[in-house]
Amino acid sequence: MDTTASDQRRSGLLSAFSAYLIWGFLPLYLILVREVPAFEFVGWRILWTLPLCLVIVAARKQIDQLVRAFATPKVMLLLLASATLIAVNWVVYVWAIQQGNVYAASLGYYINPLVNVLLGTLVLGERLSRAQWIAVGLAAVGVSLLLAGALTTLWISLTLALSFGTYGLIRKQVDVGALPGLTIESILLTVPAAGVAWYYAGTPAGSSFTQSYGLAAAIMLGGALTAFPLLLFAIAARKLPYSTLGFIQFLAPSIVFVLGLTVFGEQLKPAQAACFACIWAAAAIFVWDLWSRSRTPAAS
Repeated sequence: MDTTASDQRRSGLLSAFSAYLIWGFLPLYLILVREVPAFEFVGWRILWTLPLCLVIVAARKQIDQLVRAFATPKVMLLLLASATLIAVNWVVYVWAIQQGNVYAASLGYYINPLVNVLLGTLVLGERLSRAQWIAVGLAAVGVSLLLAGALTTLWISLTLALSFGTYGLIRKQVDVGALPGLTIESILLTVPAAGVAWYYAGTPAGSSFTQSYGLAAAIMLGGALTAFPLLLFAIAARKLPYSTLGFIQFLAPSIVFVLGLTVFGEQLKPAQAACFACIWAAAAIFVWDLWSRSRTPAAS
């Protein structure tokens, strides 16, 4: 039993780190497609995610989950809402990286776990510990600092955090697996995504997908970089305690922050530096609280 549990934990850790490493280094991939408008890129991302998801869903024998979801109007309505939120999240994230607002994108995903905690309290009636309230308060102070010195990019961070936080809240209440859920969301977004691709094909510049084989291959890669990290995350979520995932979750925005400082050479404004200091302190308190509470039952 101990060996099995150890193997499960090792597999879960490998899956979690792999997922967040891919998400963390995603801005480097976006350099390859920086000439593709954000809306067009997200359209192609959806179109190339769908066939890959269908193949994986079939391989994992989860087609029955798709059928059950399509037969339940309430589930489909919720997935339509989550699909809209994830599309907004993708467009804003890609646009932010293309415009050089890497720190704002990073900050959005630092705030996200704290938004999840707050949404759980306000919507699901979950109770916060004293440490978690302190963490939320520090995050609020950090965000308020941006009102003074980085107001023009504050909307990026808040949109990313709130859209992904609300997305997670909706998906938490839908009885559909992570990958089947993404597959259905991709199906629901296929028509508008195809419409976006068709619109750009009719512009004077033409479709980015037909400009060169290299760019077409880079755009197609977006499908794999969407589906595989989510599949790895789904595996990790089943094998690891929430406290461990909560800790690893901060890996991706940390990588994005370092990339902004080094590869992208973005200037760090004083207000942003102060905000990051507050968010890092809040994240440390948040992770410490999750970790200490997860160990309490084992110790008793």
